Amino acid sequence: MADPAVVSGGSLNAGGRSSGGKASTSPAENYHQARRRTLQVVVSALLTECGFDSAEKAAVETLTEMMQSYITEIGRSAKSYCEHTARSVPTLSDTVVTLIEMGFNVDTLPVYAKRSQRMVITAPPVTNPPVTPRALSAGQKRTHPSHIPSHFPEFPDPHTYIKTPTFREPVSDYQVVREKAASQRRDVERALTRFMAKTGETQSLFKDDITAFPLIAARPTTIPYLSALLPSELELQTLEETDSSEQDDQTDSENTAGNNITDDPGADKENSMLPPSGVVPSAKANEDNMIDNPYLRPVKKPKVRRKK
Repeated sequence: MADPAVVSGGSLNAGGRSSGGKASTSPAENYHQARRRTLQVVVSALLTECGFDSAEKAAVETLTEMMQSYITEIGRSAKSYCEHTARSVPTLSDTVVTLIEMGFNVDTLPVYAKRSQRMVITAPPVTNPPVTPRALSAGQKRTHPSHIPSHFPEFPDPHTYIKTPTFREPVSDYQVVREKAASQRRDVERALTRFMAKTGETQSLFKDDITAFPLIAARPTTIPYLSALLPSELELQTLEETDSSEQDDQTDSENTAGNNITDDPGADKENSMLPPSGVVPSAKANEDNMIDNPYLRPVKKPKVRRKK
C-alpha cells in the first residue's frame, strides 16, 4: 500500500496543474485558487480514509466541484435565513436550519467529528480576501447611533443619498465660446467636404493613388457670365412681394369705394326712384356679396413696403 501523503499529494499536483494552467496575477484569482487547493487536499484525505491508494485527476476534480457546490449552497441558504430575521451575520442556528432543510442528519455530526481514523490536515496559509474597489466615494460613512443595535446592517455608501448636481454651468468665457464655435464650424466644413468628395466627382493630386488627397472637381459652365445676368432668388422674392402688395392695395381701394354709403339727402331720392324691374345698384350688390364669416373671407397677403 502506498503512502497516503504521497498519493494525495500526487493527485493534488496533477489537479493543480490542470486547473491552474498559467500563473495569474489578479488578487481575486489567487484567493480562489488557494481555496480550491485546500478543497483538493480535503478530498484527497477523505479518499485516503476510505481506502483508496490513488485517484484519477478527473475524479478528484469532480469530487472537489461537488464539495464546493455543497458548501456554497450551505452558505447561501444560511445567509438567506440570516437576512430573513433582520440580521447581517449568520449564526450557528442558521447553519443548523440550513442542514436540516437540505436533508442532512445533524445528530451524526458529533460522532463523525470524533472518529478515530481521521486525518489531520495542516491549516492553509491565511490569504486576505480581495478588496473590491469602490467606484464612487463622497462624504464620510455614517455609523450606527446609540439606539440602533450593532448587528443591524450598516448604512449604505454616502453617494447613494447625498445630493449631487448632475448639470454643468454654461460656459460664459468669450475665448472658450469663440474657440468652440470655430471648432464646430471647422468640423462642419470638413464633414461637408468629405460628403461632397464621396458623392460627387473628385480629382486627385497623384496619378498613382486616386484615393489620396481627393479634391472636389470643378464643373465649368458653357456661359460663365450667365449667373451674373440672372437675378438671384432674393431679388425674385422681393419682386414677387412688391407685386403682391400693389395688387392688395388696388383690391383694398376698390372694396373701400364699393362699401362707402353716401349719407347726402339725394340718396333717398335715388332710392325712391328705383326702376320697375327692381334691379339693385352695383354698390348695394357688392355690399350684399361680402362674406360676414371672417374664416371664409379670401386671404390677404401682408403689405410689404418698398424701400426708398
